Amino acid sequence: MLKWLKKEKGFTLVEMMIVMLVITIILLVALPNVTTHSSAINKKGCAALIQMVQGQAQAYELENGVTPTMEQLITEGYVKQNEEDGKLRCPNGSELEIVDGKVQEK
Repeated sequence: MLKWLKKEKGFTLVEMMIVMLVITIILLVALPNVTTHSSAINKKGCAALIQMVQGQAQAYELENGVTPTMEQLITEGYVKQNEEDGKLRCPNGSELEIVDGKVQEK
C-alpha cells in the first residue's frame, strides 16, 4: 500500500509557476486588443446611431414638411433620449445635433 501512495504524481510548485507565467503572458497580450476593439465598437456604434437618427429626421421631414430639431425628434417619439440628461448621445458619450438637416456629433 505504501508503494502505491509513493507513485502518485502531482504538479510541483515549479510546474504550477510555469503555468501561471504562461497564463499571465497570454492575458498581457490579449487585454490591449480587447480595449482597442472596444473603442472601434464605440465609433461604429456612433456612426450607426447617426445614420438611424438621420433616417428618422428624414421621416419627420416627409411627414411634417419641415426639418426637425433634435428636441422635436425626441418629443414626437422618433428617437429615445438619454435617461440621465434628456439628450441623445452616442455610445462614446458625445451629444448629437442636427445642423442644416444633417445629424452630427457636437
